[in-house]
Amino acid sequence: MSDIQRFGVTRRWSDAVIHGGVAYFVEVADDPQQDMRGQVSQILNQIDGRLALVGSDRTRLLQVLIYVADLADGPVLNSLWDEWVPEGHAPARACIQVGISPGYLVEMVITAAVIT
Repeated sequence: MSDIQRFGVTRRWSDAVIHGGVAYFVEVADDPQQDMRGQVSQILNQIDGRLALVGSDRTRLLQVLIYVADLADGPVLNSLWDEWVPEGHAPARACIQVGISPGYLVEMVITAAVIT
């Protein structure tokens, strides 16, 4: 059994957790004042940074769960997503409309294999 590594630990959450060669983390926009395009762009950049922190990259994404405030924003999300995900390395993905904290339009839950 491998150790559990936690990054950015607070009382309520960790910024990322690694166990068994798999990283788990959640991203929301640092600036929720932006529109959907701005928030998705921020989150994708934040994911790149977090992947680097945990020793992974976009080609190692296993699953991404995407929560959106309004499914009508799907075309914007998909356009940015399709540019960001490397060809042939798309993770399992679900996109669900939910109530999110005020101002936030999108939240992503990421599971990625760690490079060992």
